[in-house]
Amino acid sequence: MVIDSAVLKAKLKEFFGFDSFKEGQEEIITHLIAGNNAFVLMPTGGGKSLCYQLPALVMEGTAIVISPLIALMKNQVDAIRGFVAGQDGIAHFLNSSLSKAQISEVRQDLLDGVTKLLYVAPESLTKAENIALLKEIRISFYAIDEAHCISEWGHDFRPEYRRIRSIVEEIGIAPIIALTATATPKVQSDIQKNLGMMDAKVFKSSFNRPNLYYEIRDKSDPKREIIRFIKQHPHRSGIIYCLSRKKVEELAELLNVNGIRALPYHAGLDAKTRAENQDKFLSEEIDVIVATIAFGMGIDKPDVRFVIHYDIPKSIEGYYQETGRAGRDGKEGICIAFYSYKDIQKLEKFMQGKPIAEQEIGKQLLQETVAYAESNQCRRKLLLNYFGEDYDKDNCGACDNCLHPKKQFDGQEEMCLVMELIQSIPEHFKTEHLANILSGTDNSLIKSYHHDRLELFGAGAEHSVRFWCAVIHQGLLLHLLDKEIESYGLISVTEKGREFFEHPYPLMLTEEREFVDGEDDDDETYGGAANRGGGGGDTMLLSMLKDLRKSVARRLGLQQWVIFSDASLEDMSILYPVTYDELKNCQGVGEGKAHKFGKEFIELIGKYVQENEIDRPDDFVVKSTVNKSANKVFIIQNIDRKLSLDDIAEAKGLEMEELLDEIEAIVYSGTRLDIDYYIKENIDDDTVADIYDYFREDAESDSLQEAVDELGPDYDEQDIRLVRIKFLCEVAN
Repeated sequence: MVIDSAVLKAKLKEFFGFDSFKEGQEEIITHLIAGNNAFVLMPTGGGKSLCYQLPALVMEGTAIVISPLIALMKNQVDAIRGFVAGQDGIAHFLNSSLSKAQISEVRQDLLDGVTKLLYVAPESLTKAENIALLKEIRISFYAIDEAHCISEWGHDFRPEYRRIRSIVEEIGIAPIIALTATATPKVQSDIQKNLGMMDAKVFKSSFNRPNLYYEIRDKSDPKREIIRFIKQHPHRSGIIYCLSRKKVEELAELLNVNGIRALPYHAGLDAKTRAENQDKFLSEEIDVIVATIAFGMGIDKPDVRFVIHYDIPKSIEGYYQETGRAGRDGKEGICIAFYSYKDIQKLEKFMQGKPIAEQEIGKQLLQETVAYAESNQCRRKLLLNYFGEDYDKDNCGACDNCLHPKKQFDGQEEMCLVMELIQSIPEHFKTEHLANILSGTDNSLIKSYHHDRLELFGAGAEHSVRFWCAVIHQGLLLHLLDKEIESYGLISVTEKGREFFEHPYPLMLTEEREFVDGEDDDDETYGGAANRGGGGGDTMLLSMLKDLRKSVARRLGLQQWVIFSDASLEDMSILYPVTYDELKNCQGVGEGKAHKFGKEFIELIGKYVQENEIDRPDDFVVKSTVNKSANKVFIIQNIDRKLSLDDIAEAKGLEMEELLDEIEAIVYSGTRLDIDYYIKENIDDDTVADIYDYFREDAESDSLQEAVDELGPDYDEQDIRLVRIKFLCEVAN
């Protein structure tokens, strides 16, 4: 079938109201109408949908559009029906949400030749009754939307997508158009092979979105930074992505408490609530949607001004597609992602137990994300290179690295020292352990392996542990070193690394950047483990607060961090709290800790504010949400009844690790819990005494990771967490 260009433009105007095509659209549409296969790589906002919608409306027969999301199907069907007034049958979707009566209506419209576009989920396509129905109608072509779902190397792989080719052959061969906003050369090849369309003409638009600004931020206090950012950009639409449903709910609630109109969106909400929340975002009844990656595919909202990743994504493709939802109108789009080592460790942990092949793919995709986050190069150049496109400018002027270049140094000697150490020890060890050896950190784990006797112990003592961790991280990014997920992150030297060691060459590394382990209120980093590191507060007041803490700690015979962490004191030097309620707004300060240790601190701050006529920042105190966890009361009541923690976890459908998360949150909010009965039943007295003594005498913070490293492999991590809870309840609260 051939259609004249003028006729095609007339149809474009008739159906969609546009006077002209976007770049590449007309060529793709003409190619498909002529009966040819097409592979379309076009960034979000480039107009992919039109490339199959217009051909479907002008060709004979019905186009089968295979799409992954039910919500997306409904939106697109509604849009098509809006373009062609009075002909609701012109577009339908077929999926599990339809009633028998609705399915019957779809069936009749298909058989009558009324329907031009039929949207189906891949799961629906495989049903025998649907295959039988589609065999009875004339099919103009198949469109596979979000085609990256086909590839195991894609960021949103779905196994059912790999069956599409065999189903197409069963129903009847017709031209295929595969479309995606993200595909590396590897993914592209995988898609074409799987669909049996290696002959397809590839239409590739530039992946460069010059109106988008990219930035990676340290994840030290993301909630405060997000609230501050949104208040600096009032009444603008934005999307915030989180990896867990729980975090989505928490963050949406926190934003509302702080006067920001926001709603959650994730797969755990019922379909009606999801649809309502999405509609409110599209109609601007709210400004911000907080979502898991379930939100956004095909969402047609051109004026999203910012996309924030609260958690670093699992792949560059996922990151690119999600950031691509900003600035689709060609105007400003700000893309900020928060990054910490701890998030990467969590994602690696999730991979354990999965099939080895899946782990390998996941590991490689994650490593590329880490490389992007930690790189000092132009972020635009890195992104485009990932998708096989060159960016010839040295400075894009619209990313954090180009606007604020980081210092570099020739690190060939340092990298060789790391490799010499790894190759001199018969076993493999984690990053932190190797860094501790080189910096000369004398902890119990080092002693247990006699690594304090190694020739290289302290060989890099002029640098910090963090410095050596940064060198090892960059060695991983450069593929000179390797980290095995299955063997808990043990570091080894690669073949490429051995070649470098034999014949070193200048190796430009970025000076260490203080990425924190994680934010202060997540999992095991509630208090001092997540220091912000010099947050620009009042240095004179901070010095006075530290002196007071030292005095109080000495008087009470406690470690200083037990009183207040450095992060807490830094917040006090910024917020100038003079009441207990204001003190609770500081990092790591729950109600119990505020009342137990806070009196002298707020008195000192009050006097300092008065004497120095300080104008306190009342306009920016992040309001906390009330902990309305349904589990909280249940957990407290059953611990009071001395019920086994295993039984409490089972009753609430929680893993033990999740229950301990909940208990720690309760304890850090200031509530004392007595879990002695459980500890006595499950941990021997000597072990309890050793761990308790560590926190009382040796610990520099309440960091779980530091405790695990210091106490060594003879102590179980769960036991350490339980005794830490006991210590915090008895001493810190």
